[in-house]
Amino acid sequence: MKIAQHHIVQNKWTQSGVTSPGFEDAKCQLVLAFGGTTAIKDPDIFKAVKAKYSQAQTVFCSTSGEILNDEVFDDTVVLTAVEFGSTDIRCVVRDLDEKRSSYETGKELMLELASMDLNSVFVISDGTFINGSELIAGFNDHNPTRVPVTGGLAGDGARFEKTFTGLNEIPTQGNVIAIGFYGKNLLMGHGSFGGWDEFGHERTITKSSKNVLYEIDGKSALNLYKEYLGDYAKDLPGSALLFPISLKTSDSEGNVVRTILAVDEEANSMTFAGNMPVGGKVRLMKANFDRLIDGASSAATYSFTGLRETKPQLAILISCVGRKLVLQNRVVEEVDAAKGILGDQAAICGFYSYGEISPIKNNLKCELHNQTMTITTFTEVQ
Repeated sequence: MKIAQHHIVQNKWTQSGVTSPGFEDAKCQLVLAFGGTTAIKDPDIFKAVKAKYSQAQTVFCSTSGEILNDEVFDDTVVLTAVEFGSTDIRCVVRDLDEKRSSYETGKELMLELASMDLNSVFVISDGTFINGSELIAGFNDHNPTRVPVTGGLAGDGARFEKTFTGLNEIPTQGNVIAIGFYGKNLLMGHGSFGGWDEFGHERTITKSSKNVLYEIDGKSALNLYKEYLGDYAKDLPGSALLFPISLKTSDSEGNVVRTILAVDEEANSMTFAGNMPVGGKVRLMKANFDRLIDGASSAATYSFTGLRETKPQLAILISCVGRKLVLQNRVVEEVDAAKGILGDQAAICGFYSYGEISPIKNNLKCELHNQTMTITTFTEVQ
């Protein structure tokens, strides 16, 4: 595996991060372009990327912040080009519309990638129209060999208005892209960790519809949450990024974290990035700065699972926008903590997201996460 990384700031390219000896633009098979909402849609940047890597499958994704090496940027484009030695890839895309549900989208993408030599799948999804839990269920239910599926939901700063993704075209709203990796020579690892503190009594969801929550313990969930937030309630839904909810369900291997995307005062409901099933157990959460940063180290450590004692050549970091808003000027510390574990040999890229996709630790059933640092690592062996 050979890698070349670039940083595009106001249409000016700089070579940054890792550049492998002998890398050839014409042999590049995959380009990942993560950028701010305005920059990632720039037609000039699109044309330049496709001209430079004319033979590559190019995946574009809007962000809530870009990660390159050990730094975090806003409103730029981070470009990672990959030339594989003995690994094949296939990229497929579906757009969300009234005729295709989030579940059907995941199902169709997984079935299209299915093959005996499928190694792993990496997903880049729209972050506003999607029901992440349903999308992941579509992948899980049609993944009989349980190849690992990881990835993330696109971001739009802290605005939650419009996200943009695209495959070999200027990114638009509503697209979900899946990259299939094929062959035995690619080793893939994954790790996901939060670091938020749970507190208060465990409560039970008593009324919900998929990702829309109405009642907890027979009482209005929105009123209860507003009571918890106090002065922060007036800034909903944005302030919800600072106060996520821990969820445990009967079919989950562990607790996952859920973030509110929207509130409906008339319906007295809250809409989450993932499903909030009736009977699920929830607890309130709050930030612990040091634990959030330590969580990034833990995610990096877990991501070595599957690499067979080798070191990662490529690491894709996807962290939640809520962590970025909480950590503020300390946000680079979580990236630096991850890099300290991953090592200087790893090409590091990624973005701040509206949701993270990864199994929980060693379990291969994929889960949707919020408010985590999720890391996918790749190493190609001969």
